Amino acid sequence: MRDTGRMRELLVIGMGPGHPDQVTVQAVKALNRVDVFFRIDKGDARSGLNRMRDEILARHVSRPGYRVVTVPEPPRDRSGALDQAGYEGAVADWHQARAALIAAAIATELGPDGVGAFLVWGDPSLYDSMLRIIDRVLASGTVEFWYSVIPGVTSVQALAAAHRVPLNRVGEPIHITPARRISGGLPDGLDSAVVMLDRGFTAAGIDEPSLSVFWGAYLSTTDEVLIAGPLGEVAAEITRAREQLRARHGWIMDAYLLRRERDNASD
Repeated sequence: MRDTGRMRELLVIGMGPGHPDQVTVQAVKALNRVDVFFRIDKGDARSGLNRMRDEILARHVSRPGYRVVTVPEPPRDRSGALDQAGYEGAVADWHQARAALIAAAIATELGPDGVGAFLVWGDPSLYDSMLRIIDRVLASGTVEFWYSVIPGVTSVQALAAAHRVPLNRVGEPIHITPARRISGGLPDGLDSAVVMLDRGFTAAGIDEPSLSVFWGAYLSTTDEVLIAGPLGEVAAEITRAREQLRARHGWIMDAYLLRRERDNASD
């Protein structure tokens, strides 16, 4: 562990898919060192996420006197018509705007020898922007701090556990992809893929009878919903479930495993 002296310290803590019991012992120890928890305000539609964060703090933080500081979320171009280059440019602009707001919050709200933290869903290494944004904050020179990362349980792990399936079959790679990359089907040479960041249920548009799906929403929480079966048989059910769940909760977080069934598949 680096001696940070009187320099500000920032912790990026993986908090798991949402259930307080899936916060690691290392994360609990880190949570109890924090003076200021920074939280991105994603609006009323994501208020359920903030409630889960609050429950984790209430369950695991025994240190008195910590504060929660809300950082506004800058607007982002989420146009579905963007090509890959346009999408990456829109994300870069959003990251830069976020970095500026986070830098200002750290400089204003965290003392020169204080410990701040961001709680990241799942694990900070998997489809989360926080580490790239933190690097942008440091590169700007606006505020100095040292930071470290505490890993967490991912929704990918929670999905496999909930369905009681391994992610890979013997000798196969594990492929994890955003939904925009599987709209035309699984990539060549791959029989299994974990799909994340789906704004709808993209797999419903894939016409391949040999595909099966293992889908889960609100994984590891009391609201968890699971559906599995041949893709052609359950795609409509998953699509309806997503719409109903989003209407009920105001938000949805889901992931799924697509697998091409093979007659000679080994387990």
